Amino acid sequence: MNAFELNDQHLAPTRYYDRHFDCDAVKILPGEYFVTVEGTMIVTVLGSCVSVCLRDPVRKIGGMNHFLLPNDGSSDSSTWSESARYGAFAMEILINHLIKLGASRNGLEAKVFGGGNVLRGLTQNTVGERNCEFVLEYLRVEQIPVLASDLLDQYPRKVYFFPHTGKVMVRKIKSLHNSTIMDRESEYRMRIRHARKSGDVDLF
Repeated sequence: MNAFELNDQHLAPTRYYDRHFDCDAVKILPGEYFVTVEGTMIVTVLGSCVSVCLRDPVRKIGGMNHFLLPNDGSSDSSTWSESARYGAFAMEILINHLIKLGASRNGLEAKVFGGGNVLRGLTQNTVGERNCEFVLEYLRVEQIPVLASDLLDQYPRKVYFFPHTGKVMVRKIKSLHNSTIMDRESEYRMRIRHARKSGDVDLF
């Protein structure tokens, strides 16, 4: 089975009950997404990755992804185009699953978060900036309105998305007690870079 086929493999497996918000919750990690028609809260922590919260407000169906463009810091346009294919796939797999649950593509609304410059040693042409540029351009071309965004800056973010109501809460993490966020994103970058080189990823 291909690692990037449209199936439940990328649906976030980490479910829990959030006592603070008194609701069921799902945590998504880099490369994952989740969609729901219920009152499940979707949570993620972003460094240089970006997340798009997509929602059909009429049908109250929503979802969130968490992705990163694979790149090696090159400004070469062909490298940028190749990397953008991964971002397009991350968006399409989320949109397709929302439609599968009954959402209208023409009725989707977006809220966008992340793209912080949090990876040490990347000060120019940062990964976060490239992710933000891509996702805003993608949504513009697809004519999906962006109702809210919190992008760039230097801090990681914890994002809480309530798909049933469309509400999003963002907390900037200005004091890190460990390197978990950076380590997780660095591991994700290496994983997708290896997949690209080995040629075992089909994109559409």
